[in-house]
Amino acid sequence: MSDKRVTTMLKIKNNSKHQHSSGGFGIDILWPGMVQNSDDSGIGGIGRIDHANVRSGTVITMHPHKDDEILTYMRKGRMLHLDTVGNEEEISDTRLMLMNAGHTFQHEERILGEKDGSVQCLQIFIRPSESDLSPQVQFHDFGTPYSENNWRLIAGPDDAPLTFRSQTWVHDTRLSRSYELRLPVILVSNMVRLLYVFEGAAKIGDIILNTGDSIIIEDNESRTVTALDTTDLVLFTTDPAGKFFSDGMFSGNIRPRL
Repeated sequence: MSDKRVTTMLKIKNNSKHQHSSGGFGIDILWPGMVQNSDDSGIGGIGRIDHANVRSGTVITMHPHKDDEILTYMRKGRMLHLDTVGNEEEISDTRLMLMNAGHTFQHEERILGEKDGSVQCLQIFIRPSESDLSPQVQFHDFGTPYSENNWRLIAGPDDAPLTFRSQTWVHDTRLSRSYELRLPVILVSNMVRLLYVFEGAAKIGDIILNTGDSIIIEDNESRTVTALDTTDLVLFTTDPAGKFFSDGMFSGNIRPRL
């Protein structure tokens, strides 16, 4: 009997996300495991992805996180970050931040810019390998907001600009219209990927993805994505056999609480 895995790709439409808003703060929440026949609201180390649009002048007051690895992936605007480990730092579309919340951590975000401006970003909640780790915050200046027609490693468990305490990787790219790009090689035997369209339109196989759509890929095939317009993509890769703590404050499995 062959042990070859069955090729699986599952599209997640933008309108399947959970919407939440309060004042100048609006987010569309993606729990990727919810679209699968699974008891887990996440997939491996990928717990939750929030697509946020926050008006300038908004203050997200000091609040706690626990057992989350939180990547703030900015695409538009600027934000002042303050936290309980002593940081007061500005982040932008070139200078990104990873909060490894660990056992005790709080932060506040102040949205900067003109009165009618806004921040657009992904707030990405990755599951750490274990609970009660030491809190820390990382910043990295990438120098440019986009990686044109090539995958750029944003965060990973090692040899990455920002370090997850998790067997999870995040890449991004901006593809020109009609450009074709293979998914990057990750040396994990049974990886799961989630490809997210931040803005634009793309095709992978015979599946078309538009702004806010994503697709779960559960095979190790050498796949190619084709841009149907100028398109910003974020690619998540996780090792489902890796260790991860499934009860983080925001990254944890919420299914029992629904």
